[in-house]
Amino acid sequence: MERRDRLERLTNLVLVLLDTERPLTIHQVAAAVTGYPEGAEARRQAFARDKRTLREEGIPIAVEPVESEEQWGYRIRSEDYYLPALGLDHDEQVALNLAVAGVHLDEGSGRGALVKLGVADADSPSPVASLPSLPQLPRLHEALRARASVRFGYRGEQRRIEPYGLLFRSGFWYLVGRDQARLALRTFRVDRMDGRLVVGEAGAFEPPSDFDAATAFPEEPWRLGEGEVTLAEVLIDQWQAALVEAELGESAVLERRRDGSIVVRLEVANEDAFRSWVLGLLDHAVVVGPAPLRQRVKVWLETAAAPAGPLGGPGR
Repeated sequence: MERRDRLERLTNLVLVLLDTERPLTIHQVAAAVTGYPEGAEARRQAFARDKRTLREEGIPIAVEPVESEEQWGYRIRSEDYYLPALGLDHDEQVALNLAVAGVHLDEGSGRGALVKLGVADADSPSPVASLPSLPQLPRLHEALRARASVRFGYRGEQRRIEPYGLLFRSGFWYLVGRDQARLALRTFRVDRMDGRLVVGEAGAFEPPSDFDAATAFPEEPWRLGEGEVTLAEVLIDQWQAALVEAELGESAVLERRRDGSIVVRLEVANEDAFRSWVLGLLDHAVVVGPAPLRQRVKVWLETAAAPAGPLGGPGR
């Protein structure tokens, strides 16, 4: 029921943001789309999840300044969302439908079924897009269905997990479940599981009734890592402070300065993703701590900026 309600909310959100001629604040969105929580912070977090989900599905949401306390509004511009009329004839439409049907799991998977259905020739070209199929996936689906715990190697350690859900994000499959040793939710990239995946006895556990893998999955890419978590502090100047606070939430703000800039704190487990986020803010963001993380970012920037040598390597 909860997933169906969220799907309905996402659908209504797209319709509302498409139908408006001016950007809507989060408060205005919540007034027009049913299903958002009452509290301002809970509403912001729910909207941020929905916004990220839509963007992952390729729906462009524009962020524009508005004359409001919230400072930023959102809308979907029709020129960004809708395709222009393609003017396809019948044969071209059939070809397009076949191209869409050709997206499947790995090379050859599903091809026989398409042939039997009469929508693909046996010698038709390979699809241009595919989802990775991994040997662990069938057993993980089996464990999810049977409510059975699983055991596998991960970064040199044997992990025993109660699997709650599988998600496909940014080109990779992830398992979300309860680590029996750490007594906490953990996320694992399926392609990095080592050795044989062992499925235990059926009916070994029951996931929480309100569990939603999409919600439990960390939204921020810098949290999707396997190392120790570092509490990074980043100074955001006054020009981007409001936008970053809207993205991260008020709880991420560690310090507010007189010039309008803010210092935000992030839980970083993936330094590559963190560095990409910081660099995306250009000269509006500076890593201020902790010192080891700041130094690593500094060294990376200096290396990237170093002139290339005669063979393409760093200059002396």
